Amino acid sequence: MAPPPDHRRPIKRAAISDQQRRREVALRLQADRRSDAQNRARQLASSVLSLGPEPATEPEVEPEQEMSEASGQLAGRSDLDPVRAARLRGPEVRKWFARQLLLPEWMVDVPPSLDRDWYVFPRPSGKRCFVVSSNGTTISRLRNGSILHRFPSNLPNGARTKDVSGPASSYSILDCIFHEPDETYYVIDMVCWRGYSLYDCTAEFRFFWLNSKLSETGASDPPSQYHRYRFNVVQIYECNLAGLQASYSGQVPYVKDGLLFFNKHAHYQAGNTPLALVWKDNVCSQYVLDTDSKGQIPSQQQVVLELQNDGNLTTSDDPPVALGSLSRDLIAQSGLRVGNLVRVAIKDERMRLVDGKLDLGELQLVGKTNHSRAFADTYSKVLFQHAARHAPLRIEDLVASIQSNSSMDNSQALDVEMEG
Repeated sequence: MAPPPDHRRPIKRAAISDQQRRREVALRLQADRRSDAQNRARQLASSVLSLGPEPATEPEVEPEQEMSEASGQLAGRSDLDPVRAARLRGPEVRKWFARQLLLPEWMVDVPPSLDRDWYVFPRPSGKRCFVVSSNGTTISRLRNGSILHRFPSNLPNGARTKDVSGPASSYSILDCIFHEPDETYYVIDMVCWRGYSLYDCTAEFRFFWLNSKLSETGASDPPSQYHRYRFNVVQIYECNLAGLQASYSGQVPYVKDGLLFFNKHAHYQAGNTPLALVWKDNVCSQYVLDTDSKGQIPSQQQVVLELQNDGNLTTSDDPPVALGSLSRDLIAQSGLRVGNLVRVAIKDERMRLVDGKLDLGELQLVGKTNHSRAFADTYSKVLFQHAARHAPLRIEDLVASIQSNSSMDNSQALDVEMEG
């Protein structure tokens, strides 16, 4: 549980990266990115409904990777139209669909205004997917583009019933996590509702709209003939001490896999964004440290990176971050090609953090990853994993940040009162 209030002056953990600077930049830039949100939503809905079922197999995705890995391979193609998207196959399908999801970075530093500008909620463990309802059917697609379920639902135009309201062609798009133990879709965001796009709406508005609109449909009702799966909204909290504690140690009807933090002012930005964050420890998640192909935690941190033309190994960020390189001889001996995803081990004694940037030192090639995996690790994930092994960001650090902000607010209020 979160520790009780401490009346001593809280000690805030010092920042170790440029994550806060990038958050400020992202907030400024999102206003400039106001594109045709309605058209983007229509393209996504059409693609989810019309693309073929390929690939047949789901890519190798560890539970802790599902929310955090973005693809830099199709940069500039997130607005790909449905006709061109339908021609994509294999890894390109996975990469295109992954870039449609809002993907949080891993929390490396605590945002300075965590209690004022952020929401928090416990993340359900499961399969991240888009759910689209239109023309009397409902389809969910995984981030690899393959169909998870095709079924009737109580979502708008989600089943062929007589009491359908509105045009049959109107569509709704939900960002969900499918939780297999109770066969429930837990809705974490809303992208479009009855044809109205929410891409350029703040998280504050999207969450309000989600809670109010979904409750009107009966989507949370138990399964029935025209409603195969239940849809539940995840409880979202203001990120004050009470909200943080409820998310961290409160009971939920699903297996918890860490905490998610959303900036209240953030739009639904496709791809990786520092305006949404994921954080974990051993209390709120079974999956904190990465495991190897055998499911064991290796003695040395392992990282998955993508091989580039010049031999550099890069992350899947946009733009990608080079974290090391391989010699031409080693590339030839290992039979590697440009674009291959390779797993490398990091020697802890060689790894350093210099001016907020990781220097991995000498990398040891472990081998290529499973061919079905589509993405390298993100930079924030590599940094989070390093910190988790040596100096983890603890729940006490999050509490201290909130308490520090409260102390500053109280001090400023007292100053104003004395001046008055």
